[in-house]
Amino acid sequence: MVHYGFDHLTEYPDLVNAVFARHGGASAWPYATLNASLAVGDEAGAVVENRRRMAAALGIVLGDLVAAHQVHGTHVAIVSEADAGRGSLDAASALPETDALVTNLPGIMLSLRFADCVPVLLYDPVHRAVGIAHAGWRGTVGGVVAGTVAAMAGSFGTRPADLLAGIGPSIGPCCYNIDAPRAQLVRHSLPWSSEVLSLEREAPPHKHPWHLDLWQANRRQLMDAGLGEEHIQMAGLCTACRTDEFYSHRAEAGQTGRFAAVIGLRGN
Repeated sequence: MVHYGFDHLTEYPDLVNAVFARHGGASAWPYATLNASLAVGDEAGAVVENRRRMAAALGIVLGDLVAAHQVHGTHVAIVSEADAGRGSLDAASALPETDALVTNLPGIMLSLRFADCVPVLLYDPVHRAVGIAHAGWRGTVGGVVAGTVAAMAGSFGTRPADLLAGIGPSIGPCCYNIDAPRAQLVRHSLPWSSEVLSLEREAPPHKHPWHLDLWQANRRQLMDAGLGEEHIQMAGLCTACRTDEFYSHRAEAGQTGRFAAVIGLRGN
């Protein structure tokens, strides 16, 4: 199976950082094959097997993973030792209504799932703390990434200037069209919206005319939160363009799986 890591994060041997492609799993069509989500209609046994394979590929065990019930919100959970394994084997035990996770505990692997929304991975090498956020358009407009940085600062003493961030594969500005009311909400919520919104003036009638750049929106939010531009890496891979590698809710008309992103510190 294939998984990717961010260059500036892979420099730390005790740090796990991975974004998985969609291949190498046990799920049948339309979830083929490495679907990590228990919430899309896939057979539960196949999903757990996929997660087991992903954990093995990273040199960890399934019980190290912590997962959340993602709702396109902005809640950030501080993951404790008592949360180890939550959501790894079943949806019922996942952290409720949470779209970002942070921890400073070795042996705890934070994991969220994606199919067009933006994975944002964070590492504080000074205080040895990690975070991960699920930033779709609602989470981006709501500031989930800034909230994740703030949670790390408040809980672990993280200085934003020390943080390293990776913005993973997600739907790109080439493929993410939104309607006028949603564009208006972006303009009202993001002070630099003109940098991430563009109008396709000759869009066909069936197509929404506005393009939203979620990559740059989350990059700007990280910089506004205090991260240095040189500390932010972007994958620049559009999931809607690359359904050969990743799941895309939009390109696959909602009938698809979710790929996983994982970050955590290896146990002693």
